[in-house]
Amino acid sequence: MIGRIGRNAICAGAILAATGAWAQTANESKNRVAVNADWSVFAASNPKECWGVSSPKSSVNTRGGKPTQVNRGDILLFVTFRPGGLPGGEISFTGGYPFAPKSTATLEINGNKYELFTEGDWAWPRTPADDSGLLDALKKGSEAVITAHSARGTQTVDTFSLSGFTATLDDAQKHCAGK
Repeated sequence: MIGRIGRNAICAGAILAATGAWAQTANESKNRVAVNADWSVFAASNPKECWGVSSPKSSVNTRGGKPTQVNRGDILLFVTFRPGGLPGGEISFTGGYPFAPKSTATLEINGNKYELFTEGDWAWPRTPADDSGLLDALKKGSEAVITAHSARGTQTVDTFSLSGFTATLDDAQKHCAGK
């Protein structure tokens, strides 16, 4: 698990730079190389990384079973490619807040649930095999719903459209391969 966290931490600077541009308006980012429906593709050269990213179509926040207003940062679902990384890409999610310690997030696609481990503001599949299975499910799905819990006790449910996801995978892989 530490290797996985380390790999994701290495790209955090590039991802955070992209999320800032995404939050302002993705059109202003010089790193954006493609748009596929509800997903955008970004590429960076140093270090060489490419990623697809989307923000949720809806977010519901509850505390004690009742809707609540909360301040959250960027809420984004990523698939990241880098030379020497997983061939199909690596999934990650940032919920815009610190997750509850030792908690997991649940990603649901077409009635199938996948567990993501959390650390700080980020969540990932536990193993490369989990990434692979999740990527296959994302390609076949129409939406992904991520349920997680903040360190302050808020439950969040974020719903992402998967329209354009498969094209985004293709574009990100091509850009990272230099094609």
